[in-house]
Amino acid sequence: MTSSKYCGKMRTVIIILLLALLIMPPGLVVANSPALGSIEVQKIRLTSGKSIVLRSDSPIKRISIANPDIADFILLTPQEIYITGKSAGTTNLTLWQDNRVTAIYDLVVNYDISAFKQQLHEVLPGEEELKVMATNDSITLTGKVSNAANLSQVLALARAYAPEGNIQNLVEVGGVHQVMLEVRVAEMTRQVTKRLGINFAVTNGDQFFANTLGGLSQIVKPGDAALGAGALGFAFSPAVNALFRFNSGSTTWTGFIDALKEDGLIKILAEPTLITMSGQSANFLAGGEFPVPVPQGLGTVGIEYKPFGVGLVFTPTVLSEKKIGIQVSPEVSEIDFSTAIQVGGFVVPGLRTRRMSTTIELADGQSFAIGGLLRESVRTISSRYPLLGDLPILGVLFQSKSFQKEESELVIIVTPHLVKPLDLAKQPLPTDFYVEPNDVEFFLFGMLEGNAKGTASAVSGKLDGEFGHSMPE
Repeated sequence: MTSSKYCGKMRTVIIILLLALLIMPPGLVVANSPALGSIEVQKIRLTSGKSIVLRSDSPIKRISIANPDIADFILLTPQEIYITGKSAGTTNLTLWQDNRVTAIYDLVVNYDISAFKQQLHEVLPGEEELKVMATNDSITLTGKVSNAANLSQVLALARAYAPEGNIQNLVEVGGVHQVMLEVRVAEMTRQVTKRLGINFAVTNGDQFFANTLGGLSQIVKPGDAALGAGALGFAFSPAVNALFRFNSGSTTWTGFIDALKEDGLIKILAEPTLITMSGQSANFLAGGEFPVPVPQGLGTVGIEYKPFGVGLVFTPTVLSEKKIGIQVSPEVSEIDFSTAIQVGGFVVPGLRTRRMSTTIELADGQSFAIGGLLRESVRTISSRYPLLGDLPILGVLFQSKSFQKEESELVIIVTPHLVKPLDLAKQPLPTDFYVEPNDVEFFLFGMLEGNAKGTASAVSGKLDGEFGHSMPE
């Protein structure tokens, strides 16, 4: 009886101990293990895609890697571990023996830059100042390259070894990065206009009848306030160049002939020069702006200005010391009242526009031309009086005809240059050589520039031409 009671008490004690072990905090289970803070963390560097063999002084019972996507292992013997770097990054390797942590390693896996460096040396042997480093999960490029074209090749090669987001570009690009663009815009326009109109007007007292084909004239009614009551007048356009009139009793017959032949020649030449940095855009406009009414809320009208003239937008990219890539967008526009519209009582003209955009590569100082921009328009208008205008021979007297022909050609020549800042003292200005005339020179001789020497200038030269182009000597 006493023995059975003793066995029952032992079973109770064992059950209590088992329950205590189950509810005990996990940290108390490894009470015999040394504190993790007392273990020195060692660092191991690996290369992505390559392996090493790690040897331990004591047998290994358990191995753990925090992130298997970065590195993996194979246990060769109780004291040898085969570790392979899978992808760039950092993770931890922990070793146990008899529930005791024996070693902790930081595994740093870097990209394989040795092959990258070798390929760079083969492709760009002259870039000796370029440096490549593997930092954590990225490839860092530092140093200097000679031009932007070589930098593009370096980045393209780097993307074969690491994703674009893991490439740190800290490279300085050498050479000149300022580009000056010389542009010449030339347009020749020739116009030919022929017009013939024969119109009649018949008046009888306060009543009148008129035939004004083609809107060539405007007849003022009798009693107009501008002429006085009972007066009769005619307001003709400037093109009217023949007029005849005869009276028959109270009836007045008036006829006029509008005949015009006109030749016109228009020359447009602009030579803008712009400077900007490689990769940055620059623009130019030689012209003006005209107002355009824009309806707004509550019945109000705002004004918005639209540009016109010779405009240019270009974006250069310095590829090397001898090559420049340029995106050019020139535009030539002029106001055209023949396409005008009325908005809110205002006359808004249209625009005749020549616009183009192109991208090219050429060397410093070379030029390219955009030509073949020809435009030819022919406009013929024939107005006639019904029935009477269809009569043989006499029908010419009841017709108005207008013929207009316009031809234009536009050529744009662009020349890029790599430039550096210049000494201001050596740059002539149109005002450097101007001398104000005295009273005798101005009033007596009508001179706009004096002959006396003005203030001494660091630049010697003269003004050439009627518009004062500066010409250094």
